[in-house]
This record gives sequence, C-alpha cells and structure tokens, in this order.
Amino acid sequence: MKTYIRLTLTIMYTCLIWIGCSNSVSPDEDVNTSWVFVANEGNFGASNGSVSMIDDYGNITTIEEIGDVVQSIEVHNNKLIVLVNNSHKIKLYDISENGLSLPGIEKSTNNSSPREMVIVGEKIYFSNWKTNDVRVFNLYNYAIEDSIPVGENPEGLMTDGTDIWVANSGGNTVSKINIATHHVESITVGDGPQNLVLHNNNIYIARTYYDAAWNASHGATKIGIDIEIKDYASGGGACGGSMLVYQDEVYRSFEGGIARLKSDLSINQISKMGDYDQNEVYHVQIINNNIWFTLTDFQATNLVKVVDNSGNEIASYNVGIIPGDLAYWTKAD
Repeated sequence: MKTYIRLTLTIMYTCLIWIGCSNSVSPDEDVNTSWVFVANEGNFGASNGSVSMIDDYGNITTIEEIGDVVQSIEVHNNKLIVLVNNSHKIKLYDISENGLSLPGIEKSTNNSSPREMVIVGEKIYFSNWKTNDVRVFNLYNYAIEDSIPVGENPEGLMTDGTDIWVANSGGNTVSKINIATHHVESITVGDGPQNLVLHNNNIYIARTYYDAAWNASHGATKIGIDIEIKDYASGGGACGGSMLVYQDEVYRSFEGGIARLKSDLSINQISKMGDYDQNEVYHVQIINNNIWFTLTDFQATNLVKVVDNSGNEIASYNVGIIPGDLAYWTKAD
C-alpha cells in the first residue's frame, strides 16, 4: 500500500512516515546515512508527480505534488535536482540524513519540456523536447546561461569529461557538445537513440524506434574507432532504453531484466539478471552494485525491485505513481 505525506511550505524538513518491513528498524535505534530517491512521474496533466525516498532500513517517505511529470533526478553533493517535464521547471532541495529541506528552490525552464540531465562541475546540462536544445543551468546563481541547439527530441545525456553526448531520440543522431566551446557535432547512430553509457573509451547507445503503427523495434550502437550499428529482430526481446555498465561489462534491457552485450552488440541471453513482466519494466539503474528496476502498469502497480549480482531479488518497495529515474545520496564521512 502506498503511503504519502502532504507537506506544506511552513515545514522545514520532511516529516517521515516509516513503513515497516521485516528487516527494518526504527530510525530512533540508529542514524540514517543514505537515501535512494525515486522520481515518480505521476499522471500526465494531473500535477501529482512525486519523489519517494528509501532510507537505510527500507523505510519509505513520499513527497507529493511536486509537479506534472517528474521526469528525472540527480544528486549533486548535498542537493537533489529534479526536472519536471510538463511543469517546465527545475526543483532543487538540500539533502541531509533527515531528508529534504522544504520547500526547496524552483526555477522555470521557460516552457521547454526538460527531460534528462548531466552535471559537469557546477553546471547542469539538460535536454528539452519542446525546444530541441540542451540548456546550461548554473548552480552558483541558479540561472540558465546558454541554450545549445541539438537534434530532434533530445533525451539521455552523458559526459566523457571533454564533451557532452546527447541522444536525439526523435531522429537517428547523437549530438557531441564540446564543454569548453559549446561547438556541436552531429553523428549518425541509427534510429531512436535514447540512453548512453561510456565504457573503455567507447560510447554505447540503446535505441528504440517505432513504425507507423507504433510497434517498437530496438537496437544498439557503439561509437569507438568506428561506428557499429546493430538492429535486433522485431520481437527479439530487447526492451526499453536502458543501457548500463555493470561489473565492468555493458548490459542492455532485455526480456524483463538486463543482459550483457557481446562484442558484436548482440545480446548474451544466458547472462540475463532480473525476471519481471517486460511490459512493466520502466527503468533500470545500478546502485551500490545492485540492479534496481522500476516497474509500473501505469495504474495500480508502482514498484521498485532490487536484484543482487547473483540475480536474486533482495528488496521490494511500493512507491509513487509511475516510478522512473533513481538517484543515490550518502552522508559524507
């Protein structure tokens, strides 16, 4: 059963409602030192997007009504940064072992439909569907200081330290943005690039694209010395847009779990970890050497599942409506 708390602007810190688990202890018995944050998109047009917070002991707190479609979240030092897509805003909260400092700071993105982000130094680079650009948000003065045009429907971003790489999901390119100059290079990678990871100086891209009847197809691309493009057979089991590095190998979403990519970008099916209903797997992420799956049927099922490196499920959490992105914070020593 989902548990929520309604928070008013007069409360300085989150009031915590602890949901008992078989292995949980009261926070009075020990000190919480970490949080896993869950971006719950909410129903489109309803402004009921939320963020759930999971503590060291598996207790859950949910902050309600952050906005319309809580798209993505990142932790930077002791701040939680939230992009709210259909409310066109950035929310920033201070984090402590007690939770989030409320009400936080809110900044408009000027009707841009923000999607995903990557942080370099004290600047947030975030993609925007409506304006087809990447905007640069300065964490010192909380101002948007630049807009960099990229391809159609920019989605996932990553950095190699010199460049920002942007997956243009509405086309067949990634944009390579030089951090120092903001010069943009366009690279053709195959239809529907969504998510990117860096491994051994190569960039791996998960792709999902659709025909006229909205039937999904999937593929993967590797940018190295050459560009290698792999399209999977229709119905071949690849799924979603998740591409991950796990135990020094590259994995991709596959048949309700994740599976390792071979050198030719085909999927090593026997390596699969996780076994969930493929129609419910919405996002996959690695936290503390475990695999975290967010699952939703866009109605009653809204779960986070945690799988260890042997493929065993070790935790399950009920969270907010349509869970997606995840972020992790731990208290500094």
